[in-house]
Amino acid sequence: MSIVPGWIRSYQKSWLSGDVVAGVIVTVMLIPQSLAYALLAGLPPEMGLYASMLPIMAYALLGSSMTLAVGPVAVVSLMTASALQPLAAAGSADYVHLAMLLALLSGGMLLLFGALRLGFLAHFLSHPVISGFISGSAILIAVGQIKHLLGVKAGGANVLDTLTQLAQAVPRTNGVTFGIGAGSVLFLLFARKYLAPWLVGTGANPNLADIASRLAPMLAVIVSTAMVAALRWDQTAGVSIVGAVPQGLPTLALPGVSLAAIGPLWLPALLISMVGFVESVSVAQSLALKRQQRITPNRELLGLGAANLASALSGGFPVTGGFARSVVNFAAGANTPLAGVISALLMGVVIAALTGLFHYLPHAVLAATIIVAVVSLIDVQTLREAWHYDKADAMSLLATAAGVIALGVEEGILIGVALSLGILVWRSSHPHIAVVGRVPGTEHFRNVARHAVTTEPGLIAVRVDESLYFANSDALLDTVESLVLAQPDTRYVLLVCSAINQIDTTALGVLTDLERSLGQRGMTLLLAEVKGPVLDRLQNTPLGQRLQGKVFLSTHAAFEFVRLNAAVQPSSADKVASASV
Repeated sequence: MSIVPGWIRSYQKSWLSGDVVAGVIVTVMLIPQSLAYALLAGLPPEMGLYASMLPIMAYALLGSSMTLAVGPVAVVSLMTASALQPLAAAGSADYVHLAMLLALLSGGMLLLFGALRLGFLAHFLSHPVISGFISGSAILIAVGQIKHLLGVKAGGANVLDTLTQLAQAVPRTNGVTFGIGAGSVLFLLFARKYLAPWLVGTGANPNLADIASRLAPMLAVIVSTAMVAALRWDQTAGVSIVGAVPQGLPTLALPGVSLAAIGPLWLPALLISMVGFVESVSVAQSLALKRQQRITPNRELLGLGAANLASALSGGFPVTGGFARSVVNFAAGANTPLAGVISALLMGVVIAALTGLFHYLPHAVLAATIIVAVVSLIDVQTLREAWHYDKADAMSLLATAAGVIALGVEEGILIGVALSLGILVWRSSHPHIAVVGRVPGTEHFRNVARHAVTTEPGLIAVRVDESLYFANSDALLDTVESLVLAQPDTRYVLLVCSAINQIDTTALGVLTDLERSLGQRGMTLLLAEVKGPVLDRLQNTPLGQRLQGKVFLSTHAAFEFVRLNAAVQPSSADKVASASV
C-alpha cells in the first residue's frame, strides 16, 4: 500500500487556487485563535502557534477529511487546563512539560484506537451528552475569561466561586482594559451577526462576506495592538499584554515520560481523545456530505493521533478539528488538505519572523475572542428538541452541563456517560411488550391497545420489542404470567420474536422455565418470526428440542396453527380489541 495520501496522487491543478486562498484565510483566522486558546489552557502564547503548524501537516498525511482544519480549540484547551492546574502552576516549566505529555498520551491513544479500528467507541458519547458537555464547558470558559475583560485577578474552584470573586473584584476594574475588552466583544458580536448581511447588501459575494465576518477577530487584534503600542497603555494604564513571544521555530523533542506523570494524566488524555474525535468526526462528516465525499472514522483516529504526536514533538498541546476554522476553510474554497499545509507553512513564517508583532496584544482582546467564540457553543436548540422528544436525553444533557459547571470537565463528562449508559440499560430492562392480534382481512398483526384487531380464543400472542437478556427476561416472564392469570382459558402462548436479535444464557433459562411451567398447566409455548442466528443457537438447546414443530416462520402461520388445532368449544366469538390509533 502506498504511503502517499490519495489526495496527493490524484491532485488536479484546478484545485490549487482554492487551496491557496483557503490556506491564507485560515491562517489569518488561526493566529488570534491560537494565541487565545493557549491563554485559555494556561500556557505561553507561543505554544498556541506551535500547535498550529506541524499538527496540521501530520493530519494532512493520515486524515480522511478534505477540509477539516486541525489545531487548538476552546473545549480541548479548557480540558487541558483542567487536567494540569492541579499538578503545576500555570505557565511554569513543569506545566508546559505536562501539556506536551498530555498531547503525547492523547496522540498515542488515538493512534492505538485507529490501529485497532475502534472508531465505534465514539458512539458511547451520545449527542445530548456531547451537547451538554460543550454547553457546560462554554459557560465555564466564558465565566473564566471575564477577569481578563475587567483587568482583575479572580479565580475559583467552580463557576459560583469564580462569580463571587469577580463580584468582589468589580471595584478594582481597570477602566481602559474594560473598554478594550467590552469594545472588542461588542465589535465581534456585531461582526458575527450583522457584518455579513451588510456586506451582501452592498453587493459583496455571500461567501466572501461570511468569511470577512469570521476574520473580525484578526481586525480586533490589529487595531487593539496598535492602540496599546501607540498610547503605551501597558505602562500608563496598566493594560495586561501578551509581552515578548519567542521568535523562531520550535525545537523538535519528545517530552520526557514518567509513570508518576502518566498516572494523573491518562484519564484526561482519554477524555480529550474521545471528545476531540467526536467533535472532529461530526464536523468532517457534515462538510463531506455537502460535496458527496466520505470520511473514514478509523483514519480520522490515525490523523488526529498523528496531529497530537506532532504537537507534543513541536512544543504544543492537545489539538483537534475546529468547527469555525473548518467551515471557513470549506467556504474559502479548500479542495484538499493542501490548504492546511499552506496554512501551516504560513504559520511557520509567523513563528520564525513575526512574533514581535504580538508584544502589545492585550489579553482582554484574546478573552473577548474566546467569549464570543464559545457563547455560540451553548446549544439551547438541542435541549429544546430533546425536551419535547425524549426528556431522558434532555436530563442527560442538563446533568452533563451542570456537572461540568459545578464539578469540572472530567467529572461532568463522566456523569454524562454514566447517565447515558444507565438510561440505555434502564430502557432495555423495561422493554415494550405488546399483546398482538390480527388486523381483520390481512396477515398483519398489531398491538391490541392501539388498533382494532381480532384475537384467537385460547391464544395469547406477545411481541417483545427488545433482545432478551439478563436485565429484562424477568419482565417478559411477569407479563406472560399476569396475562395467563387474567385469561384462565389460555391454551397457547405465542412469543413473536421479530424484534429479538439475541437471547443470552439468563433469558434462555427463563424461557426454559416458562415453557416447562406452561406445559405443567396444560398450555403450549409457541415461537414465531425467530431470526436465523437466534434460531441457530436455540436448536442445540433442550428448549429448542422441546419446541420442535412449535416454531413458525410467521405470526400468521402460528395463528392458523392455533385456529386449526383448537378444541371445539361453545366459546364466544373472536374478541375484538380496539383503541384510538
